[in-house]
Amino acid sequence: MNFANQLTVLRMMFIPFFILAMLTGRMAWALALFLVAGLTDAVDGLIARLYRQKTDLGAFLDPLADKLLLTAAFIVLTMPDSPSLFPEFILVNRIPVRLTILTISRDVLIVLIALVLNLVSEQRRFPPTLLSKINTAVQVVTVLAVLTFNTLTLASELFLPICYWATLLTTVVSGFHYIYLTARNMTAEGPACIPADPPSRPAA
Repeated sequence: MNFANQLTVLRMMFIPFFILAMLTGRMAWALALFLVAGLTDAVDGLIARLYRQKTDLGAFLDPLADKLLLTAAFIVLTMPDSPSLFPEFILVNRIPVRLTILTISRDVLIVLIALVLNLVSEQRRFPPTLLSKINTAVQVVTVLAVLTFNTLTLASELFLPICYWATLLTTVVSGFHYIYLTARNMTAEGPACIPADPPSRPAA
C-alpha cells in the first residue's frame, strides 16, 4: 500500500460524500469533490510512474475507483426529483436514463468477460484500449458538464446533448471493440489460453 495506492483509496472514500452532496442539492460541493477526485487520479498516476510505484493492487484499484465514481455520478444524475426523500434534490439537467443503463451494462459486460478469462486462462492483466480510455474521458467530461450546468442552474439544450451523443458513440464502439479483441485473442491462442495441467514428475 504505497502512497499512490493510498491516494486511490482516498478517491474511493470521496464517493459517498459525493453522492450525499448531490442528493442534498449541494451541487457546488459535488462538483468540487469530483474535481478533487480527478486531481488525485492524475497525481497518483504521476507518482506511480515517476517513483516506480506501479503494483498489481494499483492496477486493480485505480480503474475500479474511476468506474465507481462515474457509475455513482451517472446513476444520481439520472434520478428523478424526490421531494419526499431528498427535498433539496432538484436537477435542471439530467443524464438520459437509457444512456446510464447502456454505460453501466457495458462495464458489467467487460467485467464479466475479464472474470471468465481470469478463470479459464492464465491472463491476469487487462490493459485498457485506446477506445476505452477515450470513452472514460468522454464520460468524465459529460459528468463534469452536467454538474457544472446544474451548479449554475442553467439548462443546456446544445452542449449537454452533444456530450450525451459522444458518450453513447464511444460507449458502443469501445464495447464492441473490446469484444472483438477478446474473440480475436481467444481464437489466436486456442488451447494455449487454457492453463495446462502441471507436468507430472518423471518416473524414478
